[in-house]
Amino acid sequence: MKPTLRQAAGSLLVVGLAGRELTALERAWLRLVRPGGVILFRRNIENARQTRALLDEATALCAPNSFRCVDVEGGAVDRLRDALAPLPSAQAVAQAGKGALARVHGELIARAVRTFGFNTTLAPVLDLALQESAAVMGTRAAAATSDGVVKYARPLIASLSAHGVASCGKHFPGLGGGALDSHLETPEIHRGMAALWSEDLTPYRALCNELPMVMVNHAAYPATPGRKRPASVSPYWLTTVLRKRIGYRGIIFSDDLEMGGILKFMPVEEAAVAAIRAGTDLLEICHSPELILRGYEALLAEGERSASFSKLLMERAKLTARRRARHFAGGVPRALTAAQFEALRGQILRFGETVARAQPHAEEQPV
Repeated sequence: MKPTLRQAAGSLLVVGLAGRELTALERAWLRLVRPGGVILFRRNIENARQTRALLDEATALCAPNSFRCVDVEGGAVDRLRDALAPLPSAQAVAQAGKGALARVHGELIARAVRTFGFNTTLAPVLDLALQESAAVMGTRAAAATSDGVVKYARPLIASLSAHGVASCGKHFPGLGGGALDSHLETPEIHRGMAALWSEDLTPYRALCNELPMVMVNHAAYPATPGRKRPASVSPYWLTTVLRKRIGYRGIIFSDDLEMGGILKFMPVEEAAVAAIRAGTDLLEICHSPELILRGYEALLAEGERSASFSKLLMERAKLTARRRARHFAGGVPRALTAAQFEALRGQILRFGETVARAQPHAEEQPV
């Protein structure tokens, strides 16, 4: 059955929730918006049973086969570390120098994610670990070279897929050259297109046919034809580069539209419409019900005003619904028993010890 314009607009949103249980207000706006999925953070997660119950109730009010997203990269960005066990960072796994460890990293991330009822992890980070971004990125970026990033990311993506978890490469077109945190500001990355194409964009080119989703950042690249417009709302980056030049055919996912990197550039209403026009398939709004509803109403109002935008919303909704069905029609796996949960926790802890032991000595690490 063909969706209505309201259903189409809502299905292009992935939304955040306030706490560990749905509030009456959240139930009301979820029923209205029927988003394409939800994303949970540490504020939402106490244990596996509670998290699965929250996801079950929330996604029952979402579009069918909805995204159940969480950020589990390992290291500093690991929303399950307190409820399960801390996974090592991408950089630590890559520096351990054993290709099989990235595959195991992906397997453990997938098993952890599924245990809590999620079907998507917003990983791996494909940014380069350059000196300019070291203070912001920390150990999230696997390596300083594109070859090193691909060597880590490819087996991790394959392992996630083999265990029924969708991955998301981020943060296109690359935050390696940025010194500012896009949660707060709009970074301006002064790398030319030649350097970006041969270095920062190489992981996306190499993994183009393996990534189900790519997340686009809110940085600007003034030394390129994209100029000072954030990549997340730039037709140049999304349509010209990612779709046409690289040939990517998966889902394009915006970074959080609540971040200062975009909201200091334009209000959320303009950002939501501009991102869809530029080529985004899914818009992430991670916390505020006000901003979620403002973004949703902006899409709906523009669809009612513009026949071409209405057509665009309907096409995107149809496409993302097909992709959701392909990835998630199998449903959510059964919960682990207490013994199985403890066994998984033990495996993660032992893996962390293995990675730590395999780290190069300080004098061998690159400067």
